[in-house]
Amino acid sequence: MVNFEKQSPYRYEDLVEILRILRAPGGCPWDRAQTHLSNRRNFLEEAYEAAEAFDRDDPDAMCEELGDMLMQVLFNIHIEEDAGRFTTDDVTDHICRKLIFRHPHVFGHATAETSEQVLDNWDRLKREEKGQRTTADAMDSVARALPALWRADKLQGKAEKAGFRFRDSGGSLDKLDEEVRELHEAISRGTNVAEELGDVLFAAVNAGRYCGVDPESALNAACEKFIRRFRCVEQAAARQGCELAQLSPDELAALWGAAKEQE
Repeated sequence: MVNFEKQSPYRYEDLVEILRILRAPGGCPWDRAQTHLSNRRNFLEEAYEAAEAFDRDDPDAMCEELGDMLMQVLFNIHIEEDAGRFTTDDVTDHICRKLIFRHPHVFGHATAETSEQVLDNWDRLKREEKGQRTTADAMDSVARALPALWRADKLQGKAEKAGFRFRDSGGSLDKLDEEVRELHEAISRGTNVAEELGDVLFAAVNAGRYCGVDPESALNAACEKFIRRFRCVEQAAARQGCELAQLSPDELAALWGAAKEQE
């Protein structure tokens, strides 16, 4: 048993020490066994739980979930400290240098009066920092671990800044229609269905950009709507004394239509 002094409240230094104890000999076997890859899903789940707290504007949940995120960041840094590859100070130094370099309007002599100018400078400096000579280089650096809809949105944004775009929203919708037709053809042939479905989703993201719609938020809203309507259908079927699997497609369509009308 580790005799850890109780504090009220605990502080940042206490968290660092707790993690050191957990991963030290005689600490927690599970914590000592973790690697970045084994902990990857936990890291992402904590990030999404923090994002959900932001969406709900729930300060209690934010406090808890940001604590979990802070723990995850320090935990992964500690893995590297144990391996002797870098330290917390190295991480801190790196982000401080990056923030100073990418904010020349604050720490240097550049000028940026609007958020748009700040973002333009940020992108330019990021490309300079990472040695990205072309827009394709910048696209290739977009994290492949991002949700695919967000990744598509970021890639299209970089292409647009380089001058690659449709004239208007109508052009993006025409492209979406074209990709849907090609998906129909692929399904009929039984070939390249996954590729054509990907093209449809990519084109749908592009259409959303012209409407100022975040694709991830839009799809999440559609998921919530589907749950609400499905609940109504399920309840209606239960009132009829049957399960959904017992209903015909026409009966299901009728219940779904009634659920839509209730909204």
